[in-house]
Amino acid sequence: MKKLSLLLIALFMAVTGYAQFEKDKWYIGSSVTGFGLSYSGAEEFNIGLDIKGGRMVDNDWMLLGQFGWQHSGMQGASDMVTLGIGGRYYVRQNGLYLGVNAKFVHAYHNYNDLMPGIEIGYAFFLNDIVTIEPAVYYDQSFRNHSDYSKFGFKVGIGVYL
Repeated sequence: MKKLSLLLIALFMAVTGYAQFEKDKWYIGSSVTGFGLSYSGAEEFNIGLDIKGGRMVDNDWMLLGQFGWQHSGMQGASDMVTLGIGGRYYVRQNGLYLGVNAKFVHAYHNYNDLMPGIEIGYAFFLNDIVTIEPAVYYDQSFRNHSDYSKFGFKVGIGVYL
């Protein structure tokens, strides 16, 4: 028990040792979604890629811009492109964050939607600046809730400069 307690304390100290959530830091990130890790009423298989950039406007507060692409394997479906803005609040200096965003979604078959979303994730630091960022998210469709709202899991890589 004593060894386990010391191991947990050492792990906690290692994770919090790289806290980079101070004002004026820059962020660049990318994440992969899909692979059957999300659910939507209108999709069977999908894969997506998001690219994000942001800046810490205050300690623990980040503003983000986002560009994304998503491909759905459903017959007759088309690729979708997203543009969005959002923000993150880092709850603790260990990397836990809460995020909100709003995305404009455009598909090539005359589909446009505005999708606000929320996410909760964790920025696990591999070194002083590079992170692995798993997150759970929910995007709400205003156009058709039952078919296009989405709940899923994504994994990203982030760089804090």
